[in-house]
Amino acid sequence: MTGRRRSGRGTLFIVALLLAASGALRLGSGVGAALARTDESVAGASTEPLNCPAPPLALTEALKLREDRLVAREATLQDRLAALDLAESAITVRMTEMQALEDKLRATVALADGAAEADVERLTAVYQAMKPKDAAALFETMAPEFAAGFLGRMQPDAAAAILSGMSSEAAYGVSVIVAGRNANAPKD
Repeated sequence: MTGRRRSGRGTLFIVALLLAASGALRLGSGVGAALARTDESVAGASTEPLNCPAPPLALTEALKLREDRLVAREATLQDRLAALDLAESAITVRMTEMQALEDKLRATVALADGAAEADVERLTAVYQAMKPKDAAALFETMAPEFAAGFLGRMQPDAAAAILSGMSSEAAYGVSVIVAGRNANAPKD
């Protein structure tokens, strides 16, 4: 039984050897063709540089003229870029100055508005402190819009006392203005 096994192993070895040889032959045949193709292309290629004829004189001059124009255009563009950079820096400086001036103006306007508001509040307090009869006589001489502004800021009882001392026409005119002051204000 051991003899049979050995002969089977030998047969397998021979079959494996034949398969390997077949694969090597197939591989070798492709390598040979590839090497043959490279040998042909190397043999056809010359190591000497190609002799190109000199370009026509007109073409050379046209290319030189074009190159000169491109150099001039590039120089012009560089000058423009430099001018733009300079203008941009000047604009940035101006914008900073303008922002500082705007902030200063805003502070001045706020100060003036605050002072004007304080003056109006003080004057309203003075009119409220006056005797209603004297204040009514003064309010009758004022323009109705001006008088309505002060009466709208006063305490209701002080405003009522002044309105009661005014003539009915003047009191009515001022009341209409006070009532219609916010008629055009948005409701939503």
